[in-house]
Parts: sequence; structure tokens; C-alpha cells
Amino acid sequence: MVTNKKGRGAGSAVDKKKKVMMISSIGGHLTQLLQLEPVFTQYDYHIVTEKSSITLEMKKKYPMSYLVYGARNYPVRYIFKFSYNIIKSFLLFLKYRPDVVITTGTHTAVPMCYIAKLFRKKVVFIESFSKSSSANLSGRMVYPIADLFVVQWESMLKVYPKAVYGGTIY
Repeated sequence: MVTNKKGRGAGSAVDKKKKVMMISSIGGHLTQLLQLEPVFTQYDYHIVTEKSSITLEMKKKYPMSYLVYGARNYPVRYIFKFSYNIIKSFLLFLKYRPDVVITTGTHTAVPMCYIAKLFRKKVVFIESFSKSSSANLSGRMVYPIADLFVVQWESMLKVYPKAVYGGTIY
């Protein structure tokens, strides 16, 4: 039997890093998510975001997968893209089997959060820095299922009473 430095069998629960999936849309939400790099690099992590020329370049630095970018201002196209992203999110979840899903929000991340809960995994939602007095749609959708809901403004505790004030991540 192969043992580690502490005499435990290799591959034991002590050796295994938690799998963390980080997910957000491109832009400010992804920028906020990447501010957590000192924390998430301590885990077996994978980033999921929308595909663009910028995020394709990021694959050189981070383990990444991509969803289709879908702006809600084109409702018919959005329905098809969102439906595709739900299926793709499910497949990515099955492929990487994360223990925890962490998101800074938007519609891109909502399906992954619900998929994680379906598989009894932890969901951490970090409300956007730009939200200081009102809820956004993805926050309202994920709040009821989040294991940890973090706000970046103390004033948001009035909007999300069960949230935790975490300060800003910028």
C-alpha cells in the first residue's frame, strides 16, 4: 500500500482536495470571481464562463469551460441559448463533479446552482458589488437554495436577511 507522509493511504479523504466550480458571466462578474484566486487555487477548481476572445485567452492560465454568451435583449435567441446553456451546465457538472459551486451571479450561473443542489452539493452565491440596495434576478433565484449567500454591502442585509456580509472583494 502506498502511504503519504502522515502514514495514511494515498488517496484518503485527508489527501483529497475539494472540487470547486467557479461560474459567472463575462465582464464585471468574472472580474469579481477572479478576485478570489488566492482562495480558489487552494482547491481542485474549474472556472465556467461565457465564451469570448478574452475568456479564450484566459484558458492559458486557468482551467476553463465555456457556455454560450446570451444577452437577454434578444428574447427569442436568448431562449435557445439559455436552454443550450442549461444542458451544457448539466454536462459540465457531471464531468467535473464539484463539491461546491461558487458564483458571482447572473443568469449564466443560475442553472448550475440548481444542478448542484439537485446533487446535494454546496452553493455559494456572492452578490454583485454593484448591488448596494436592491436584489438582482439571479440573486433572488439562488437565495432560497444557497448554502452561503454573501453580500458586499451591509445595506444588502435588509434585502437578504439570511445573507452574510463579507465586505468587498475588489
